[in-house]
Amino acid sequence: MRVPFRKMHGLGNDFVVLDARRRDLPLTPARAAAIADRRTGVGCDQLILLEPGGEGAEVFMRIRNPDGSEAGACGNATRCVASLLAAETGRERVVVRTIAGDLPAEALPGGLFRVDMGRPRTGWREIPLAAPMDTLHLPLSRGLLADPAACSMGNPHATFFVRDLDAVPVETLGPSLEHDPLFPERANIGIAQVLDPAHLRLLVWERGAGLTRACGSGACAALVNAHRRGLAGRAATVTLPGGPLDIEWREADGHVLMTGPVATAFTGELDLDAFPA
Repeated sequence: MRVPFRKMHGLGNDFVVLDARRRDLPLTPARAAAIADRRTGVGCDQLILLEPGGEGAEVFMRIRNPDGSEAGACGNATRCVASLLAAETGRERVVVRTIAGDLPAEALPGGLFRVDMGRPRTGWREIPLAAPMDTLHLPLSRGLLADPAACSMGNPHATFFVRDLDAVPVETLGPSLEHDPLFPERANIGIAQVLDPAHLRLLVWERGAGLTRACGSGACAALVNAHRRGLAGRAATVTLPGGPLDIEWREADGHVLMTGPVATAFTGELDLDAFPA
């Protein structure tokens, strides 16, 4: 079965996008993992499958991590998909449906897209965590990292705050933290340095994907957790290795808005039968 695909990215957080709105695609977890492999497949941080959206949404976006597991939300991928839908429909505002809920998005001048990521969830059951605890101060530490705050942006995030981001061996500590028993569904691990109340630096070890150049939901979680800790305002620029995202935790309705660019790297065609089912 030969199918077209797009290789897209948001600040270097890259995706293989397949369109299953008009025909079913046999995309098993094993096949998704094989396509995501950077040596023997196309290579990506997440594989995105577009499915019919149903009433109230232009599309349903299914997200597969490189290990084949399913993710609930991805901010950078949502912007990429929103750009495709805007080009298809001619509309500036679209709705992308995910297993974590509906994400309204809109096109802005300069090739930017803004996504309403919804309200963060800060209760221990909502994140989820393994037991009742203060989600602003988790009893978790590894090496230089300690005392993270946690929230859910459609997927679980724990954010550590450090004085020197460059001193943290993220690739060494990330795997253990992702799989800590505190997180029954694993967690995305953010390490943030607050430069001032309106500017954060951030690295994210993504569950099922590892260290990525950018993580949209992780940037949202970092701003939310920094504000909850009194370290930042309700709006800030979050700079990741791939570049900056503008994040706002809106006071009026509690929704988090994320603004950033999108890009298409290339297009091609896949033979799905060439990848193990």
